[in-house]
Amino acid sequence: MSNPGDIIAVASRFAIQGRPVAAQPFSGGHIHESYLVSSRWSGQTAEYLLQRINTVVFPRPEQVVSNIRRVTSHIADNLRSRGVHDLDRRVLKLIPVSTGETFLRDDRGSCWRVYRFIGGSHSRQTVRTARQAEDAGRAFGMFQRLLSDWPGSRLHETIPGFHDTSARFRVMEQAIQADAAGRAAAVQEEIGLLMRHQALAGVLLDLHHVGAIPERIVHNDAKISNILFDDSTGEALCVVDLDTVMPGLSLYDFGDMVRSMTCTAAEDEPDTSKVKVRLSFFEALARGYLGVVGEFLTGAEREHLVVAGKLIVLEQAVRFLTDYLNGDCYYRTNRPGHNLDRCRTQLKLLESLDENEARLTEIVAGLLGSR
Repeated sequence: MSNPGDIIAVASRFAIQGRPVAAQPFSGGHIHESYLVSSRWSGQTAEYLLQRINTVVFPRPEQVVSNIRRVTSHIADNLRSRGVHDLDRRVLKLIPVSTGETFLRDDRGSCWRVYRFIGGSHSRQTVRTARQAEDAGRAFGMFQRLLSDWPGSRLHETIPGFHDTSARFRVMEQAIQADAAGRAAAVQEEIGLLMRHQALAGVLLDLHHVGAIPERIVHNDAKISNILFDDSTGEALCVVDLDTVMPGLSLYDFGDMVRSMTCTAAEDEPDTSKVKVRLSFFEALARGYLGVVGEFLTGAEREHLVVAGKLIVLEQAVRFLTDYLNGDCYYRTNRPGHNLDRCRTQLKLLESLDENEARLTEIVAGLLGSR
């Protein structure tokens, strides 16, 4: 749907302030179709983000929106109790449909939602400095902290087994056997490297199953592009892109931050000689994160921060290779072998984490000891 009039008509069915008068496509995400909608009343204007939910990726949109509504309401209540006044910029706010529902299913079966737009802010696609890594760690740590006293019933698990790395290995093994794209013979080295790390796959879930690591509410896509920063001050305002917020382990988010924020190269860098972990970025990231979550993490959570980074890197390598073996069906690719390059980059980062594990562990111990 690209006709501005049609978009405005959809927006008009939500309880936004004023009357929608303009709409334009809004970039910044790859999953949903997004539009910036402007409304006007009594000489004033307001902006909203209207999104058509991708129901192929999220076939139960009612569960996704329910999770987001409950999580953002709880965060807002906690911020309000702490005396935070600029709530409009510190947490996303869902705007209900005029009839009271949290999302709209139109006559064509499309599902829509509306957020209040947080103006004067921007996202960053990459971490360029240790300070940015620290800010990001603090932002996701605060997100977890504000949800650490969750009082209600369990959130929906919108993507079951999202971080079940052992299950990801089983899917990869099925892809190897099927060899749908005829690529398995050429990637035996990568398969061998992944299989040698398979014992790592179940470490965190095993600890969870024996009660050492508790289930928490986590973001599950903890990268810097999912944080909004203030245009004027550069301060981290709030965490966004909440579609994958669901029950999980705190270490999943920390591991994903290690994977996405501490590497010296891009995720799809074809020259793996450029790939290694940046110790200064890891230290900054851990400092920001532990500075706000250190009080409520269990001993096992603290002890497995480095392991979490290795686990999520391994999991992502498995996912990239699985998609390559299947013929590049899931991740968008821009060149032949793109997913294979991604897999190799993750493998090289995992190697660097292995080589530096003792030093990374010392860094975490030092930060915990200084608290």
